[in-house]
Amino acid sequence: MTKNRFLLIICILQLSSLAAYCQDFSPLVKQFITVSSDTFALTHAIVVDGTGSPAKLDQTIVVISGKIISVGKTGNVAVPQNARIIDCTGKTIIPGMIMMHEHLFYGERVAPQYLGLEMPVSFPRLYLAGGVTTMRTAGTVEAHTDLNIRDQVTQGKIPGPDIDVTAPYIERAGLPIPEFHFIKGPDDIAKYMNFWISNGCTSIKVYMDITKDDLRQVVKLAHQHKIKVTGHLCSITYREAAEIGIDNLEHGFWVSSDFEPNKKENSCNQPAQSMSVNRLEENDPKMEDLMKFLIKKNVAITSTLPVFEPYTGREVFPGDAGEALTPAIREGIEKTSATMVNKDSTNRAMFKKEMVWERKFVQLGGRLMAGIDPTGAGRVIPGYADRHIPELLVEAGFSFPEAIKICTLNAAEYLGRSRDIGTIEVGKQADLVLIDGNPLNDVKDMRKTEIVFENGVGFDSRKLFESVLGKVGLY
Repeated sequence: MTKNRFLLIICILQLSSLAAYCQDFSPLVKQFITVSSDTFALTHAIVVDGTGSPAKLDQTIVVISGKIISVGKTGNVAVPQNARIIDCTGKTIIPGMIMMHEHLFYGERVAPQYLGLEMPVSFPRLYLAGGVTTMRTAGTVEAHTDLNIRDQVTQGKIPGPDIDVTAPYIERAGLPIPEFHFIKGPDDIAKYMNFWISNGCTSIKVYMDITKDDLRQVVKLAHQHKIKVTGHLCSITYREAAEIGIDNLEHGFWVSSDFEPNKKENSCNQPAQSMSVNRLEENDPKMEDLMKFLIKKNVAITSTLPVFEPYTGREVFPGDAGEALTPAIREGIEKTSATMVNKDSTNRAMFKKEMVWERKFVQLGGRLMAGIDPTGAGRVIPGYADRHIPELLVEAGFSFPEAIKICTLNAAEYLGRSRDIGTIEVGKQADLVLIDGNPLNDVKDMRKTEIVFENGVGFDSRKLFESVLGKVGLY
């Protein structure tokens, strides 16, 4: 017997003497649970572990009390006699995804407003169904609702992922979004932030019309509380934000105003910003110089490719998510889409260019994370779009293991939680996604999520999806 196997068996014996792993789940949650065993083994699986390393074949993962106890070649791993055995032949396991630009509201345009309609029932289920076990709400219109949903998930009352709740957007007046609270200046910020941090928000997001003085105050206060700041910027350039100390920038490089000619300080000119990046060549040295500066300042970038997907030659609803929407909303979006087909060549070119830039950023050593941003034209739906993201990252030139790392370990490290989640390793929380297929051969197999394990409890992906079919837009 090898020393490692001996230590493993001792560990298993010690753990087996503990009280059985359990959580009090409500009847609502129990209907979606398909694996509730304290001890189980996933055998003969293809494992993509989240580190970016090549996939490993014919692997066994042993889980006891919600923790990964061993991972290795099937036949070389000691499996406890009382373990439930789940044969995963022909199937793939990845870490639970950690998605970084998510919302619990559905964005819908109702002229002259843009509304954020909270989806406290459908969205948590859809995220979990799609393999998301941890998510950050990168902005909210109902922070108290988000906090309550987070707590209800933790307490086992409703199904959903672990939620890092971002405080309401920090923004000045300008956008036609009635749910926003608009600050008037830096003096408002301390009171506003302290209220939401004291109520449990663990991330901060700044928005498009703030000033550099606003951002300085936000970063100072957030970092005092050991909380990170992300931003969807326009009035402030990426370089200016990095100098001030922002931690994260949203939407890749698509919304950067650094290349806008005659840029006015603290002023957002969206048409000029958009035109500037559209005109920028993908190999322009100014972009590489900006990337290197961001990397030097340790600024992470969040890719949100689904919300930018052009209409030409692509799905109306990324990840084939149309079935989730209420029929009236779906019909309206499909009609709009039909009028746009073959008329967005600029966006199509920009989409390809954004993919090139994100790949370049990683090649230079930058931290890229991912999220779906279920806003925009209402086409992007949680769960469906989340498992579609690896497809887009592979299209951008990343290998499948690299794409999974972007969706798992990179985010775990940013959140300071990589000791517990983000990879399939001994000692970590058993957040796992079982896929009925092999995305290494066909990345669209990502859409075949079968069981999503959250802290060792297995949820039936299909049942979660089906439970809210046609409900998005209602609740």
